[in-house]
Amino acid sequence: MSAAASARTILSRLHDVMASRIHAQGKLDQVVQIIGEELDSEVCSIYLLREGSLELFATRGLNQAAVHVTRLGIGEGLTGQIADHVETLNLAEAAAHPDFAHRPETGEDMYHSFAGVPIVRRQRAIGVLNVQHVDPRKYEDVEIEALQTVAMVIAELIDNAELVDGEDAGEGQGNLSESLKLEGLALVKGLASGTAVYHQPRITIEQTVAEDTEAERQRVYRAFDRMREQIDHMTSQAEFGVGGDGEEVLQTYKMFAYDEGWGRRINEAIDSGLTAEAAIERVQQRTRMRMREIDDPLLRDRMHDLEDLANRLLRIVSGQLGTAATKGLRGDTILIARNLGPAELLEYDKRRLKGVVLEEGSLTAHVVIVARAMGIPVLGQVGGLRSHLREGDHVLIDADRAAVTLRPSQTIIDTFETRFAKNRERQAAYAALRDVEPFSRDGTRVHVMMNAGLRDDMSALSLSGADGIGLFRTEFQFLVSATMPARDRQTRLYRDVLDAAGDKPVIFRTVDIGGDKAVPYLNSEYAIREENPAMGWRALRLAMERKGLLKAQARSLLEASAGRNLNVMFPMVSEPWEFDAAKQVFEDQIVFLKKQKKVLPDQIRYGAMLEVPALAEVLDILTPKLSFISIGTNDLTQFLFAADRANPKLAERYDWLSPAILRFLRRIVHSTVGSEVDVAVCGEMGGRRLEALALLGLGIRRLSITPAAVGPIKELVRKVDLAEIGEAMNGWLISPPKDMRATMLAWAEERGIETD
Repeated sequence: MSAAASARTILSRLHDVMASRIHAQGKLDQVVQIIGEELDSEVCSIYLLREGSLELFATRGLNQAAVHVTRLGIGEGLTGQIADHVETLNLAEAAAHPDFAHRPETGEDMYHSFAGVPIVRRQRAIGVLNVQHVDPRKYEDVEIEALQTVAMVIAELIDNAELVDGEDAGEGQGNLSESLKLEGLALVKGLASGTAVYHQPRITIEQTVAEDTEAERQRVYRAFDRMREQIDHMTSQAEFGVGGDGEEVLQTYKMFAYDEGWGRRINEAIDSGLTAEAAIERVQQRTRMRMREIDDPLLRDRMHDLEDLANRLLRIVSGQLGTAATKGLRGDTILIARNLGPAELLEYDKRRLKGVVLEEGSLTAHVVIVARAMGIPVLGQVGGLRSHLREGDHVLIDADRAAVTLRPSQTIIDTFETRFAKNRERQAAYAALRDVEPFSRDGTRVHVMMNAGLRDDMSALSLSGADGIGLFRTEFQFLVSATMPARDRQTRLYRDVLDAAGDKPVIFRTVDIGGDKAVPYLNSEYAIREENPAMGWRALRLAMERKGLLKAQARSLLEASAGRNLNVMFPMVSEPWEFDAAKQVFEDQIVFLKKQKKVLPDQIRYGAMLEVPALAEVLDILTPKLSFISIGTNDLTQFLFAADRANPKLAERYDWLSPAILRFLRRIVHSTVGSEVDVAVCGEMGGRRLEALALLGLGIRRLSITPAAVGPIKELVRKVDLAEIGEAMNGWLISPPKDMRATMLAWAEERGIETD
């Protein structure tokens, strides 16, 4: 029996119940009887959210005396977990689950199997629908989908009968007239001020059960056609994305819009007896549940794109087309949304959209790439935002410090505007240094380069005055693509980057994917689950096993660099033989291209990332083979301290100015003295002024940092006497002070060197 047939059978029986004039309690009592009979389950129960907890409201099979008596807190027991996480549970042995909570008054002791789905209304759980069985067994997918369909139908009944808490109950809303500061994750840095505008109103589905299935199907077909027209128009009109990364993002987004599997699932939901709106919502709920089950952040972000499209389709089919973008922005605006798709952001007036605050969001989301290209600050992962904010409130975004202030007081506004003005002054001063070469006070030239990974990043090369690209991360093209990027696409990207760089050098790092940067199109044998993906099967390790991947990239880089210099760097090298093997892939492609009479690069320089501490112990073997080496301080630090930098409890625990780190870096510098190998630091450490001062004291003369940090670091270099800081650093590392950071701050302050 198909999922549609199972759900349709139940809905046909429920139709008469819903249309009857009996009271809501009587209807729910009949609902649990019907579900229990159709799914052959001894128990079917409905819990509803009342007064902040889940109350047993109707049951077939449990003790009737427990109805309106048994209560579970949100998050308590299996039922509480379903409501808390808005997710489905399907267990063959309920008691074995760590969240199982026994309620003796219900008489459920004899039941083993358990399945439950959330009853969702307006994107929140208002109850839970459970079934149980004596024999241990997992419920089949068709049974789970039938439960989800029923949950959607009775959600309308429950909401209309006002059986559950209102939307504001239990939200912990504070005083909406007071100033409030919330923290989040800086997705695109910057400062912004404006009026809060919600991206879209909630769409209320008034009817869930279809009267004419074929008519509903035609409504969905028409909505799909209109949505695809909108996406096609948008991809052709996106000013910033022509030929660049934004175009690739939108093409991947467009692929979802034309995905037949998505449309088929909506059709199956209509077949079960749902209206077009309810069918889209059911598939969307399933998508949200799947998102919660996906550990890989990049796959979750692709699912966000699909949800964005579902919202668009739902607005079209329901006729509720209005969003803040279509209505138009009236002034400086801070856009508020749970999540946002790249196409939706493009619909806004760039002149008035000053910033975005998201309740969710991640650094790898497509919308972040688009926002960065548009120059719009974005703050993500601001939990509970809607319960603290009204549309029209004044909002200040400080994405540099990962915070947002709601309804700021005049004092806060004045401070913010002063900082905003000072920030503009600083940027103007840094801009004045754009064409100035950074020589230290004692006349030493320091090379300040920038990191990049997108075509759109290349515009920052001339704007910042960086000496070149010290690290071009080639993996972004692999991460946003739905399939392995074709060789001609890779070649086009690398050639465009070199064209944009002109006479300035570009160091291409070969692809660093795998581990914590998984891609969906790799075979499952490569997408293994790892307890510590940062130290797992990734970067050069994966690329050397997938020879075709590295071979295609090598040929693309060689062809793109024809008649020019090619600088190529291998990531996560642990031993010299890995470098040798990777270099051989390039050498083999050179032989092949010579036979094809292809034009080759004028010069090829090979380098390695030093981010695995073991490599430092064999630099005497590796150095003669290298043209340059780049120290990746982000990974190196976490490996040295066995501290995951993504763990908030450890993120601030280990200081880059720790003597352990500084001594290790000094040893690397000393081991290359006398060679012709260029030593650089690429990573966040080099972009912080005090940490950069320490690196200069260690003898580092090449830095590759974010474009925004180039100006500040160039200004710092011009204030420093390298011989003086070198002598001071030697003394500190021989006999480390109790607090290295405080000692260096005092040293810099005495010499009038700003370090923030």
